[in-house]
Amino acid sequence: MVAPVVAVLMSGCFLLKDPGEKQGGEAGASAAVERRIPVVLTPVANRAFEERLVVQGNVEAKNVATVGARIPGTVEAIFVDEGDPVVAGETKLFAVDALKVQKALEVRKQDVAVARCGRREKEANLERVEADLEKAEIDVRRFEKLYKDEAVSIDALEQQQSRFKQTTAMHKHALTLVDLGLEQLRQAEAALAIAEKDLSDATVYAPIDGVVSMRFLEPGEPTGVGTPVVRIEDPSVAEVTAFLPAQYYARIQPGETQARVRVYGIDAGVHPVSYKAPTVLAKLRTFEVKCVLEDPPEGVVPGAIAEIQVFFEQREGLGIPADAVQVRNDKKILFLVEKDRAQMMPVETGIETDGWIELLGGGVDEGVRVVTMGQYLLDDGSPVSVHGEGA
Repeated sequence: MVAPVVAVLMSGCFLLKDPGEKQGGEAGASAAVERRIPVVLTPVANRAFEERLVVQGNVEAKNVATVGARIPGTVEAIFVDEGDPVVAGETKLFAVDALKVQKALEVRKQDVAVARCGRREKEANLERVEADLEKAEIDVRRFEKLYKDEAVSIDALEQQQSRFKQTTAMHKHALTLVDLGLEQLRQAEAALAIAEKDLSDATVYAPIDGVVSMRFLEPGEPTGVGTPVVRIEDPSVAEVTAFLPAQYYARIQPGETQARVRVYGIDAGVHPVSYKAPTVLAKLRTFEVKCVLEDPPEGVVPGAIAEIQVFFEQREGLGIPADAVQVRNDKKILFLVEKDRAQMMPVETGIETDGWIELLGGGVDEGVRVVTMGQYLLDDGSPVSVHGEGA
């Protein structure tokens, strides 16, 4: 049906007269037929219209962990390969100098044991000095009484007083040694705690559920604190990111603005915008938006390119194919057909979606047929011949 109609429209009104026609009446009738412009009509229909912006973006994993070494050293072993699934807190990823750290831990445990023994020795010494001090105090009191009774000499009393002062000083020293022993024990216990933490950090477990997407190092390679060793991505929750022109910033409302996501022809559904950047990039005049995809379809994986249709407004209304609308004398018009003649009508239009444009302001009812092929050859009142109806 389409090919014959197009052929007729292409021929337009350029049909040649039969040179054998000589009668005036027959020639006039033929000319009238030749002057009619073939057109195709399409009825005005109620449709859904969407104001939207289509951009490209990237699919990323929402939950990502780049796992690095927690202590400096040599990578002793890596227990996972790229593509391996991992479970948070259960799957061992890699070990750094585990044997060396284990030996260091044993040394620290011995240091704690030595510090405890030293503390007990200093406490025992304090007890002995306290006994000596108690005896020296008793002796000096007794000699003071004997001296008053003139039973001993002043020299004997002074010797006891000197012994008491020396024992008092020894007592203070013994107390200081006990405090020192306590601090040495605390220091050794702190070093032990660090060694235990180092041993715990030597073997690293997965921090999140997911899949190993990359290995940065291999066994035997040196590493420092924070140097990446493996990367884990959780494919169960994807995030689509895109950058929109700055003029749309005020129209994006996280949690309300909807966006359809397609990835290589796979329809990932309509999702609300979950994030809008707090600022516009000054150099590019764009801003970032994100949508979260829970349990994305197969094929929607991190690294893929996504087509994102951001919807600003959605409504239903009367519409016609957009090609039916022309601009003449700075006004939008379309053509109807009334009694085999074109009737030009000014119109106001709204949103254009999938080749159809919304009609605003009334004047054209649903079901009214408008010219959608041949309209560029028409003027108001042009004779027409209808050659079918468009979809």
